[in-house]
Formats: sequence, structure tokens, C-alpha cells
Amino acid sequence: MPDAAPTVLPPDDHKAFLSAAFATNIHFSLPEHRRTAPTMLRRTGLFLGTLVICIIVFYSLQSAPTGEAKFNRARAHHQIVLKQNWNITEDKLDWAPPLRTAGRHIVDANGERVKLASINWYGASDIFFVPGGLDFRHRDEIAATIKRMGFNSVRFPYSDQMVIENPIVPPEVISANLDLLDGYELNHDSLKRSDELQGPRALDVFNACVKSMTDIGLAVIPNNHITNAHWCDGKNLCDSSWKNDHYGPICKIKQTTETWIDHWKIIMEPFIDNPLVIGADLRNEPRGLWGTMTWNMWATAAEKASEALLAMQPNWLMFVEGISSANDCSGARTRPVKLSVPDRVVYSSHVYAWSGWSTLVPYGKRPYPSFALDMDKNWAFLLRGNTAPVWVGEFGAPHGASDSDHHYWDNLMKILEETDADWGYWALNPRKPEGYDNETYGLLRDDWETVVEDYRFADLTSIMKPREH
Repeated sequence: MPDAAPTVLPPDDHKAFLSAAFATNIHFSLPEHRRTAPTMLRRTGLFLGTLVICIIVFYSLQSAPTGEAKFNRARAHHQIVLKQNWNITEDKLDWAPPLRTAGRHIVDANGERVKLASINWYGASDIFFVPGGLDFRHRDEIAATIKRMGFNSVRFPYSDQMVIENPIVPPEVISANLDLLDGYELNHDSLKRSDELQGPRALDVFNACVKSMTDIGLAVIPNNHITNAHWCDGKNLCDSSWKNDHYGPICKIKQTTETWIDHWKIIMEPFIDNPLVIGADLRNEPRGLWGTMTWNMWATAAEKASEALLAMQPNWLMFVEGISSANDCSGARTRPVKLSVPDRVVYSSHVYAWSGWSTLVPYGKRPYPSFALDMDKNWAFLLRGNTAPVWVGEFGAPHGASDSDHHYWDNLMKILEETDADWGYWALNPRKPEGYDNETYGLLRDDWETVVEDYRFADLTSIMKPREH
């Protein structure tokens, strides 16, 4: 590389610089397998050398997220991206907000049933703090793809760490969404503290994606997915509950019931006037140590959080997952979640091939009668008794399925058709954030546009509409 003087960009040229850099398929700090190596190798040495120097100078003027931002800073942060009008028109909807519950169904303002056929779009809950795919497609394009696939709603996970730290987002993870840099200027004074540098921040990106989805007519359900920003593997006790203060010093990201609720308020406050943010999925897969998480403990916490959110917007639905990693809603039979605003509770269960621990035989190996009996015990009794809606908010299977995967899938499709339950498939994403590993359950290919046309998508399409009674 030649010894050239660094090229310093004028303050107003940073977005043009980024656009030019990304047009050459250079992703600043992404793993090597995510770069377009043949394209880079074709560049002349001089051009590449100059461009690399520009990148180095650019990063010397930027602040990497430190993870040391405080909770009150996240609360006070001015979210520029969200200060826009919601662009929702009636021609984009086939239902009239707001929603409520009526017996076993979710219904709209006209009393007509709305069946949630949802997809999980994750990433904001993970290590980069942003929804997946924003380095490949504009968020409006991803929202349009979801709509084109036939889904009417999106479960949209976040982590508490994202809310607490609300870090500045590096441009390489949103390289197809550089318009999010509008309104920001690069800080050229390297002596300034990192907390004086400008965004966009994680909450800005999260909220901008919500806007893209609701603008096109998709309902959105934010989901408190995990405490630490990471893949949810079920092994970290610090992430096993909405709170972890009872574990003392072992948890890196500490949380009480009160701070969990505070984080929910921060997440939901920008959407008070957005009728397509229809509610809150209060916590992903509450479990705790085996056998120590009782339904009453969780229901009591869910009621407390729900009341705080309904005080902000009484039209929101409150999605309450079961215990035992969201498998088990049976406690609602004798101890239902009760709120001061009626007709707002939707129960949620997750069903995977490896679930079914009650008899130590996973669902991938259960005959249908046994599987259906567990579904009725865990959640379908609420539908059968016309008690409350149930949203099977997570389930999925891999593209290259084994015999047990297919067995589980066929049984689940049968019960979802028979019960006509609302549901949410895991997941849209073709890749996991860390390590860029394959998301074998994903419905999109790596271009974040092409649908994997296999047994899963065909079966999901068949159960999207309410069953005719």
C-alpha cells in the first residue's frame, strides 16, 4: 500500500462516501465470508489503497459502541427517525384498528375476526442490536417482502441490553439503509467524549423498521426476547426470566421487575399513536431453574407490566407466554391473567420438535393423539372453551428436515388447522447475526428477498386465513 496522506472528507460528504464505498461491495468490518472478494480484487491497487485509507480516517472520526451507556441516557435520547407521521391508509388494511379480544378470537373495531399469521424478524435482540438484513435490503423492501409472502403481522424481538445501552449503530450493519444517517453529521473532533458523538442509535433503527412495517399495513408485536443481547440458547440463567436480580453478581446485564417494565415503556412510547403496533409480547419463554418458575409468579409480573403499558395506551393487546419456555399455559385454567382493561389478554405458546418434556418424549417422536393431548392441556383448552385467544408465537422446522422434523411439522400443522389458532413462524432470517451462521429455519434466502419455496411455506400459506365455520 502506498504511503499517501490521509484523505479527510468534508462533514457533509459522509453519506456520499459511504454510498460509494458500499457500491463497491466493501463491508467495512463484516466477516471475510460476507465480503464480495472477487469484486474487491478487480480494483486497482491505487484505488483500493486510497479507499482503505479513507475508511480508516472515517473510523477514526466515529465512535464504536462501548456498552457503557447508562439507562437514563437511553431514556432521554432524542429519536430523530421516529419524528415522522405514520403513513397508514385504509387501503392497506383489511381490518379496522384497534383490536380487542372476544372469547377465543382477536377482533377488530367492527367485531370481525383478525387471525394473526405472523413471522418473526429478529436481530435487534442479538449482538449487533439491529434487525437482520439491513446490510442487504432497505427496511421498506424487507417489509414489502413480508407483506408479499402473505403474513399480516410481525413478532419483533428486542433485548433489554439494547434498551439499556442504546448504542450508536456502525454503518456497516445498516449499509442498505444509509438514509438513517440523515440528520447526523460525523464528529471530526477526536478529542470529544464518545457520548457526545451522534447516531443513529439502536432504538432509532428499531423504530424505523417498525415504521416501515406499519406503513405497508403489517401489524407489529414487539417482543421482549432476552436480557443480554445474544442468541437465546436457553442455558443462561440470567436470561431465563424477566428479572435476574435474585442471582446476585453473576449476571452481566442486571434487571429487576421494575427496570424490565421501564424498558417496555421506552420501547412502546413512540408507538402510542400507531394503531398497527397492536400490543406487547411481554417476555420470551419464561422458565427459571427447572421447576422453580410458577405460573402465579409469572402471571403476577405480567399483570404488573400490562397495567403500566395499558396506562399509556389502553388499546394494546397483552401477549402472555406460557412457562416452561412458553410451552405451558395450563395455569390460566385456574389463575387467568386479569387486567383493569377488559378484553386485552392473548396467551402465547411455543411448540418445537424438541419440546414435550412432560413425558420425556419430544414432539418429534410423539404419535398424533399424544401430541394433540399435550396441545390441549397446554393451550388449546383456552380455544375450545372460548376463553381467550392463543397465539402460537414460535414454531419452525429446518429446510432440510429429518423424519422427526417432518413428523412434528405434520402434527403441528394438523393441530393448527383443527384449532384455527393464531400463530407466528420462526423465522424470516436466512442467517444468524453472530458468525453469519445459517438460520436453517429461515424462510428467505441470503438475498433477503427470495422465498425458500418448500413444504414449510406451502403449509403456512394454507393456514393463513381464518377457517370458515
